[in-house]
Amino acid sequence: MASEPSDILAVTLLLQDAGVREHFPVVPLFETLSDLQQASVRMRKLWQVEWYRDYCQQRQQVMIGYSDSSKDAGQLAAVWAQYQAQEALTRDAEEAGISLVLFHGRGGTVGRGGGPTHRAILAQPPGSVAGGLRVTEQGEMIRFKFGQPDIARRNLKIYAAAVLEANLLPSQPPQPDWRERMSELAAAGVASYRAMVKDTPDFVRYFRSATPESELGKLALGSRPARRKAGGGIETLRAIPWIFAWTQIRLMLPAWLGSDQALQQIQQQGKLDQLREMYEQWPFFRTYIDMLEMVVSKADAGIAEYYEARLVEPELQPLGSQLRLRLERVKEQVLAINGQQALLDNHPILRDSMTVRDPYTDPLHYLQAELLYRERQHPEVVSQIVEQAIKVTMAGIAAGMRNTG
Repeated sequence: MASEPSDILAVTLLLQDAGVREHFPVVPLFETLSDLQQASVRMRKLWQVEWYRDYCQQRQQVMIGYSDSSKDAGQLAAVWAQYQAQEALTRDAEEAGISLVLFHGRGGTVGRGGGPTHRAILAQPPGSVAGGLRVTEQGEMIRFKFGQPDIARRNLKIYAAAVLEANLLPSQPPQPDWRERMSELAAAGVASYRAMVKDTPDFVRYFRSATPESELGKLALGSRPARRKAGGGIETLRAIPWIFAWTQIRLMLPAWLGSDQALQQIQQQGKLDQLREMYEQWPFFRTYIDMLEMVVSKADAGIAEYYEARLVEPELQPLGSQLRLRLERVKEQVLAINGQQALLDNHPILRDSMTVRDPYTDPLHYLQAELLYRERQHPEVVSQIVEQAIKVTMAGIAAGMRNTG
């Protein structure tokens, strides 16, 4: 939540006050939409402070956050803000004579910056990895990518190869009209996302009824509690359980909500050909659409509807019908842009992988919905066996979906 240069200078003051004389690097994290938009302005102001330039020895790391920007503004607006922030920071650091390393705080999910490593790095703005790359691997992705020596070496090679390729064979910057279109999409996306998540009165009630959000605290989900503070709305919920809960019912809402109406609006303006051109020629936009395709291919409206029928009060169910309709529309929009007949036609390995996993994960969803129903109907008599079974279904579904945290 770095917002001002004083947030960074305060850390150096605390280090000095504690008697630390080494020049430890102070790494600000810009994560919310507004902070990403102001990141370069804040750092430029900081780099004008002569004392700080000496302190950092003209080397700086800046962390780009993915989780809370997506939860704050929707995935579409978040990825564009992250891209623009990296461009501006790279340009300003070069002008200020600062050696910059961008630190990517990625998680496993698309909503937290997840996706194929090689393509994700090549989709970054030209020149943004000139100083190298720093990245987090979180949650189950640590085990998947680094749990065995051979796999760990392979993933490190992928990182190294992608950084070398990005520097030796950089992509061309996007055309001005592509930027204009992307800004239109982002503005429409954030308005649509916030209209549902923040301005729809029954949305929070539906979310807590339909998903196992309330039960996630029982699962050893990570190093931090699920909520920043008790009670409150979506803003108090951390990004991992926000995405995790929607993944459990296979609606995958954080990855596509807002994108559906934004893409539809641009297509209705007769600009589909331009979107196809952007998909073919701009690595950033292609990666975004491909990630959108991947995540909606994992969605299952029928399973989400079953959770709703079992757990949600009848007066809230029309909201679920609306969300499932929007999910089907975004699938149509993705296919219109990438020119495929069906989702994952161009990614047969991933498609076959999901086909193999579904027979194992689908029964866990139906079992979980039944267990949640029993626990919520009679919480006073719920046995430890039922609670343990709920945890097992959560872990099993997460493993089946792979990129959940």
